[in-house]
Amino acid sequence: MAITKILSRKARLDVGIRYVLNSDKTDHQILTARLNCEEGREYRQMMATKQETGKTGGTQFFHIIQSFRPGEVTPEEALEIARELALEHLSEYEVVIDTHVDRRHIHSHILFNSVSTYTGRKYHSTRESYRQIQELSDRICRAHGLSVIEAPEKGSSLSYAEWRRQKLGQPTFRAMLEADVKACIEDANDLGHFYMLMEHRGYEISHHGNRLGFRFRSQERFVCPGRKNPLYTEEGIQRAIDGNLEAIALGQAPVVISRPRYVRFQPNPKYPGIVGLYYHYLYLLRSIRSQQYPKTPTYRMRRAVLQFEKYKRQFAFLREHNLTSGEDLSAFTQHTEAELANLIKRRTIANTAKKRRKPLYQALAEQETYRRAKALLDNCGISREQLTAEKAGTYHQLAELNRQIRAERKNLTLCREIQDHIPEAEQLIREAEERPAVGQRRRNEAER
Repeated sequence: MAITKILSRKARLDVGIRYVLNSDKTDHQILTARLNCEEGREYRQMMATKQETGKTGGTQFFHIIQSFRPGEVTPEEALEIARELALEHLSEYEVVIDTHVDRRHIHSHILFNSVSTYTGRKYHSTRESYRQIQELSDRICRAHGLSVIEAPEKGSSLSYAEWRRQKLGQPTFRAMLEADVKACIEDANDLGHFYMLMEHRGYEISHHGNRLGFRFRSQERFVCPGRKNPLYTEEGIQRAIDGNLEAIALGQAPVVISRPRYVRFQPNPKYPGIVGLYYHYLYLLRSIRSQQYPKTPTYRMRRAVLQFEKYKRQFAFLREHNLTSGEDLSAFTQHTEAELANLIKRRTIANTAKKRRKPLYQALAEQETYRRAKALLDNCGISREQLTAEKAGTYHQLAELNRQIRAERKNLTLCREIQDHIPEAEQLIREAEERPAVGQRRRNEAER
């Protein structure tokens, strides 16, 4: 069993390296390893990387400590586990690895430069990165036959107030909300009908992108259960309404369908115009990332590698819509802007109709509680069945319009990003193609 923690340090880098490589704690430096740096030159190489990228300030290094249960692992095996962790998670950084045996429990120190020697970017320690480190450490420990601490179920964390209420046997708002959502999913015909049923139970609903916020009319804040469980997002609710709630609850079906896997292109395809430019650009970035070509990429080109996934999405967008020239891209942008304006206009009309009927809709939801609401419904001249169908249809229309607006805005953003990036892609391609030619001329001159 290994427990990890990561520390960021702004102290002197040479002092940190000396502490890690302390011979009194490392069996006279037998239990040491290095990655992307040479023995005796660790400090100079790390500082050279910082100076080359102009990032000599701030955090100087990060320090991962991996501790094992007493008697469970040998020093050599602990060093090997730490080395495997560094090879997989820190392959772009200069790393010093060391296993200390001066205490009852064996523990390894992994010190690495805060600046990547490959991309020139600084490492950012976040909750997500620490979770990745711990999961990787657990996976390596399992491969070596060691025990691990099983993680708690995702989404099971509770606030103190919720924990206190559960301990006292009192109902919590979140538990009641989730029960009501599941009950309305079972009774709903579509998404609009689901919204209506939730309102009839006394909830107000707010949209935060794909997430939904719920609150009673007497509450100040909305609660978004979709942050912890994707079942309570708009997409998850729609899939559950379609008949997958039981399968989702049993774990036999995913809550949200993942995007289709990327399909590799056919060898040597011929793409015209902008699509061909992007294909060439992606090929170049992929070669740089695999350190095949060119041998010495510029800093700007290495920085572009970090945005490889974004450019890949742009290329897929161009190919999907068959946009091969700047004229095609401008025409598509204009069409998307017009379509977006039309959708927003339709949504405004739907919202206006919703506001006009809001007193009746609210009365419909509160008819079992308030006499005035019943009187208002009786005197409105519209049957309850007709009003119920109208409300469900309006809410379903708004949900569909919001989905289409999000899709059109995404397309519009991609169009603008591509238009802004085309000159930079052309320049980087020219730089990459000129560098081998310059190097060949210099070698020819040297041979003469």
